[in-house]
Amino acid sequence: MPTMTTTAGERLSADERREQVLEAALAEFGERGYHAASTARIAKRAGISQPYIYALFSDKRELFRAVNDRVCGEIRAAFDEAVRGAANPEEALEAMGRSYRPLMEDERLLRAQLQCTAAAAGDPELRSYVGASFRGLVEHVARLSGADPASVASFIACGMYINVALGIGEPELVEPLLDEADERAES
Repeated sequence: MPTMTTTAGERLSADERREQVLEAALAEFGERGYHAASTARIAKRAGISQPYIYALFSDKRELFRAVNDRVCGEIRAAFDEAVRGAANPEEALEAMGRSYRPLMEDERLLRAQLQCTAAAAGDPELRSYVGASFRGLVEHVARLSGADPASVASFIACGMYINVALGIGEPELVEPLLDEADERAES
């Protein structure tokens, strides 16, 4: 596997460099969106030359899809961990919900997730890809929780509410949800 050298002389494998580029792209796409982000800025963030991005990803669209996959993967992993020990669908959804807000408080993930949705709304190819990812996440929640379709839809709707509230800098809008969850946990 090819390696590259960092400015400190440390050698990175292509997989490690790919990870570094993905982290830079997550930040860049999250801040600027798909259309305004540039691979030159992503390369600069990653500390590599722009042409090296194309050794790792065939084009900007593939890199954007990889960012979408990263965000969805982080959410899935948090949900997988959260449901351990849940005794019923309600407990599973509650546990996943508690794991979601802290995840979205990572502004890089939140912004990237919102930008993935925004880009999908205006681009048929991205819409298909991001849409399939979203549907897969909904199906994953249904499988993990065992909840009925209406409960899963309500759970996902609540997550979108959290996204908007945090995205516009109004986290206190989410507080009633947390208060209600605390009350249920205490009873």
